[in-house]
Amino acid sequence: MEVIIRTIQPGDNAALAGIIRKGIEEFGVPLEGTAHTDPTTDDLFTLFKTPGSGYFVAEENGVVLGGGGFYPTDGLPAGCAELVRFFLSPAARGKGLGVKLLANASEAARKAGYTSFYLESFPEMKSAVRMYEKNGFKYLPAALGNSGHHACTIWMLKDL
Repeated sequence: MEVIIRTIQPGDNAALAGIIRKGIEEFGVPLEGTAHTDPTTDDLFTLFKTPGSGYFVAEENGVVLGGGGFYPTDGLPAGCAELVRFFLSPAARGKGLGVKLLANASEAARKAGYTSFYLESFPEMKSAVRMYEKNGFKYLPAALGNSGHHACTIWMLKDL
C-alpha cells in the first residue's frame, strides 16, 4: 500500500505527539521552549481547528508516519503563516515524504490566503534544514512572531 496524506483526525493525537517528542529527543535539542513541552502537542486535532490553520498526516497501512501543518502564529507579519509540528518518524525519513508534506502544507496555506511561510528549527536537524533550503526557505537573523518556542536557533522564511 502507498503512503496517503490526509487531514488530521482526533485519533492521530497520541501517535503524532509521540513522533514529535521522540524526534526532539533524538536530535538532542532543548526540550524546554520547544514543541516537546508545549501542551498543545497532545491535542493537535483541537489546535488545528483554529481558523487559518491546517494539519496533514502521512499514513501507511493505518500507521501514522508523521505530519506537518500551518498556523497563524501571533505576531507574524500579515499574510504569513508558520510551518509547525513538522516531524516524521525515523523509518519515514529520507524517502521524499517530507517534501510531499511540505508541498501539501504550502498549497493549503496558499489556498487559505497566505503569501509566506515561516519556520523555526535547529542546526542539529540537518536533513530537515537542508530540505527547507532546497524548497526555497531563506535564513532570517532572528525569530518572527510569538510561537513560544524560544529555544529554536534557526529561523527561515519562504514566499508562497
